[in-house]
Amino acid sequence: MVADTTAAPRAAEPDPEPVFRGHHRRRPAVWVAMYHSVSNCPDDPHNITVTPGRLQRQFAWLAGHGLRGVSMRELLDARARGQERGMVGLTFDDGYSDFVTTALPVLHRWGFTATVFVLSGLLGGENDWEATGPRKQLLDVEGIRIAADAGMEIASHGLTHVDLTRAGDDLLHTEVVESRDRLARITGEEVEGFCYPYGHLDERAVDAVDRAGYRYACAVSAGPAGSGDLALPRIHIGEADTALRLELKRRLARVFGRALEAV
Repeated sequence: MVADTTAAPRAAEPDPEPVFRGHHRRRPAVWVAMYHSVSNCPDDPHNITVTPGRLQRQFAWLAGHGLRGVSMRELLDARARGQERGMVGLTFDDGYSDFVTTALPVLHRWGFTATVFVLSGLLGGENDWEATGPRKQLLDVEGIRIAADAGMEIASHGLTHVDLTRAGDDLLHTEVVESRDRLARITGEEVEGFCYPYGHLDERAVDAVDRAGYRYACAVSAGPAGSGDLALPRIHIGEADTALRLELKRRLARVFGRALEAV
């Protein structure tokens, strides 16, 4: 996974945008954090696990800098109003069951929300797309409903964690469209977001997500030119990310293209 950066604003309310030499000053860019599993798992060859204690300290760092973690839905709604300042998007890929048992209590403690990208074709299964590393349990239908009832956004990660850039047209369509339909039936809500498995995307994948009716899609780095909100960049956050590293990632976010620009 890639660990990169983005600049994060601080106040809760947007300030009037000052004009300098006839130009509006851009609002500070916000950033989106990419998490996966939250557990005490020392065997972590793919750097996808954050311990509960580290997550607690990372959220404390956000709060200490005047930042609030929010779901992508909440972040994009705020951005549309020009009120995204002071927010950081929180996303959890793959939909591990420890999101409900371990991450959710920490989110509640800080008053944060998050987006969970779920594999609706592997509900209650394991991360068997990983050739190495420990087996981790995935959310089942009950877990998804618990997360949704707790105010978290449920979004799609496809059906089975397929690299969409290598999928044929039929499989690409099924992964993008059927996964959305299944989650909507579980939650009873419209599914607005998609996340590209492995962070891999190309113009075909972006077009499929667009035609399926998603509002946004998350990647790692920016996608093909013109992708806009269908390839939102994120910053990978892992166990090694202490306060110093978080500050560095925050400052370098715009430099390395991990910022979510204002609209």
